[in-house]
Amino acid sequence: MFIKNLPHKTVERLSQYRRSLLMILSKEKTHVFSHEVALMLHITPVQVRRDLMLIGYSGNLRKGYDIKELIELIGKIIDSEKGQRVAVVGLGNLGKAIISYFKGKRSKLAIIAAFDVNPEKINRVYDGVACYHVNQMTDIIKQNNISIGIVSVPSEQAPEIAETLALAGIKGILNFTPKPLNVPPYVYLEEYDMITSLEKVAFFAKKNDERFK
Repeated sequence: MFIKNLPHKTVERLSQYRRSLLMILSKEKTHVFSHEVALMLHITPVQVRRDLMLIGYSGNLRKGYDIKELIELIGKIIDSEKGQRVAVVGLGNLGKAIISYFKGKRSKLAIIAAFDVNPEKINRVYDGVACYHVNQMTDIIKQNNISIGIVSVPSEQAPEIAETLALAGIKGILNFTPKPLNVPPYVYLEEYDMITSLEKVAFFAKKNDERFK
């Protein structure tokens, strides 16, 4: 299922909605109201309702949203029917943590390969994921129909890795380095800079510290 021109932020929130709904479902609830979802994600109920209207879903005024039904719909929109395969490039502490954390989280999204240059890491298996030398990256990606790459290498190596991933047929890259990347238009790029995120938190923490003294 594909909805044309769905805003990037809406897609991001749909993932968050599904995660929250799964938590609510585990508490044996069958329905949920927009204000309950909004409270968990620190957004407004209006935002929740707008996002769900964009995907053509509306709840019952008396009972709210059917949790299982909504989880299934979000899955049809976000997930690929055949599933998608992911590779992690760079098996430092961050790369290993990503593999460990993501294991078993999503049935339609699986990390199946990792790449590094360290001989002590190559030909080893980390949480069920085999590690190969970066020189094998293109062949492994093509052989296993991998469509997503996660970049967690030292910053200076990131542009070359991104270029190799794009040439190998990767369609989406999640960049965990602070180095901005340039990719072809057929590759979707998401960049996450932990330093910027931490500085943002520090700024607002400073404001709150001054405000609530």
